[in-house]
Amino acid sequence: MAILILSRGKCALSKCTTRYLIAMASADLMVVVVVVILEKCNYIYLFASFLLQTPECAVILVLNVTITGCSVWFTVGFTFDHYIAICCQNLRNQYCNERTATVVITIVFAGSCAKGIPFYFAMDPWRCVAAAKYFTSPIWRAYEVFDSITTPLLPIFLILLFNILTVRRIVATNRARRQLRSNNDKQNDLEVENRRKSMILLFALSANFILLWMPYLVQSMTWQTENYSNTDKYFSTPPYILQQFGFMLKFLSSCTNTCIYGLTQRKFREELKNGMKYLFALNRQI
Repeated sequence: MAILILSRGKCALSKCTTRYLIAMASADLMVVVVVVILEKCNYIYLFASFLLQTPECAVILVLNVTITGCSVWFTVGFTFDHYIAICCQNLRNQYCNERTATVVITIVFAGSCAKGIPFYFAMDPWRCVAAAKYFTSPIWRAYEVFDSITTPLLPIFLILLFNILTVRRIVATNRARRQLRSNNDKQNDLEVENRRKSMILLFALSANFILLWMPYLVQSMTWQTENYSNTDKYFSTPPYILQQFGFMLKFLSSCTNTCIYGLTQRKFREELKNGMKYLFALNRQI
């Protein structure tokens, strides 16, 4: 629904912002389809045999890493674009445009693919589980640490940094406006209120991203992934419970980012209401 609404271009958003939001929504949708349904739900509940063969299983793992990386780094790219638009007026016209957004999205997608491909060779050649070398090889351990740093440790740091700088600029601008405005200048009051709402939104996004990714980050940095492919779905050790809890929250993070960005926009909410009214009207006609 978010992809359809944003693609119509009637949400009063800039073209580069719309491009980032569509990319984020597309990546989030693929996380739900590929990672949640084809991987997690299938391994635990569905048992579709053709998806449990080593080649298909390895491809799903690569897609898992690739799509999750895209979802996270599209968020970083959008946050940086927001930072440039507010804090770097000299670069705003050169950077905050549709062409730059397309280049950034393409680079993020290519980099996520490159990072995900090595995981194809981490699977056991005879069954849908990680190979023994994945748990014992120093190379794989180093690559797992690299994966944890790039997704999500570095994104968390960058999102925090850009949002802090953006909020600091907003606070400084609001302070200057308060000193200059007259007592009866309501227009400036509305502007300050809008900036306050922007700060709340930035803090909400940062807190949402960090809190939902933190359990997975803690588990991944402690190494040994236990029962990764859910070969024993009744496994109940604390590391396994933390692992699955971290997976659940990081998948939830992929969905909530687009919802927060979209539903806080008045035009987006209006388009969503219009779409729901159209569906109900169409249903009554049928």
